[in-house]
Amino acid sequence: MPAFITLFALLLALSGVACSAAPATTSAASDAAAAPPAAAAPVHDGRPVEISADDTMKFSVTEIAAKPGEKLSVTLVNLGTTPKFSMGHNWLLLAATVDVQPFLVAAAEAMTADYVPMATQKDRILAATKLLGPKERDTVTFTAPSAPGRYEFVCSFPGHYQVGMRGVLIVG
Repeated sequence: MPAFITLFALLLALSGVACSAAPATTSAASDAAAAPPAAAAPVHDGRPVEISADDTMKFSVTEIAAKPGEKLSVTLVNLGTTPKFSMGHNWLLLAATVDVQPFLVAAAEAMTADYVPMATQKDRILAATKLLGPKERDTVTFTAPSAPGRYEFVCSFPGHYQVGMRGVLIVG
């Protein structure tokens, strides 16, 4: 069929008959009406804190100070080059009373949930980024606990905590 249309257009051009298409109409209103609704971008209006991680399995920031109830926006950036399945990084802020070792066992068992054990440990996780591959970033915005204290943050990818991928949020 396309060959027939091309041949027809060629014959019209050779015969001198003008052929014009209806003008295309483009306007922001018609484009907006035709486009599917876009998901609203999350609002990250807390005090910004950027933490980088790489293939050395260390966070660039290991201590964050916050006031009770302060809103924070933590951005984790994976600067590494090793694929996510073998060297992914995330950032999880844990409640003050969490026993880290049993939590990490639960995290290691949550492989299909990117090592964030929400199904069994939801009440122990105060904030979490997604698991990041190379050159990815994610931001989580949360309110610091109202109770002063030390709140550990970790990378829950198996083995990363053990080699030092951890830090503390100090609320006071």
